[in-house]
Amino acid sequence: MTATTARSDATRTDGVWWRPDRVSWWMGLLFAIGSACFALAAIASQWASAPRPAIGVTFFVGSIFFTAAAYLQWRPASWEPRRIDWLASTIQLAGTLFFNVSTFEGMKRGFDAHQTNLRVWTPDVFGSICFLVSSELAYAEVCHRWVCLRLRSLSWRIAALNLVGSIAFGVSAVTSLIEPSTQEPVSAVIANAGTAIGALCFLAGGVMLLPEAAHGG
Repeated sequence: MTATTARSDATRTDGVWWRPDRVSWWMGLLFAIGSACFALAAIASQWASAPRPAIGVTFFVGSIFFTAAAYLQWRPASWEPRRIDWLASTIQLAGTLFFNVSTFEGMKRGFDAHQTNLRVWTPDVFGSICFLVSSELAYAEVCHRWVCLRLRSLSWRIAALNLVGSIAFGVSAVTSLIEPSTQEPVSAVIANAGTAIGALCFLAGGVMLLPEAAHGG
């Protein structure tokens, strides 16, 4: 092995997890941080003794990281609605903005069931729908059709994890509807579990995006 080859191999190895010169690396990092915030807050929500204000702030902070990552992925200078990747990133960005609203409103107290469903649950549902549509579009782009199985492909694994995470977020949104008769969610346990599972899937996808950035742009 020549010295030049050795330096080249070392560069490739060192650059697998640390590529701050790549936009995709920052996207992965920001999505991973946001996902970690959501997972932490959702898991903490399972315990009644957990501080509710801190949980609300953690969700909101996580949504800001989601939005920052989605904005990096989006191309605001272009209008390419016929490109599946452009549509996916645009819809995902819209979803993060809905989550900004729902998590911000979720930090407030004193809402009745109707107000909570309108100001917290509704934007949460729209955000979850956007994430689901965006994830399916991204998955279809990797597959070049709606469904495929490519376990050896890193891009496929990332897209699949994001799709599963979006489905889990959707389940969480449906079961977090506040019932007026009880002033409680349809199922707080399922809602929290769905958020935690979805966030962990997004976290894994975000982490996987870091080494992918070493080979992409």
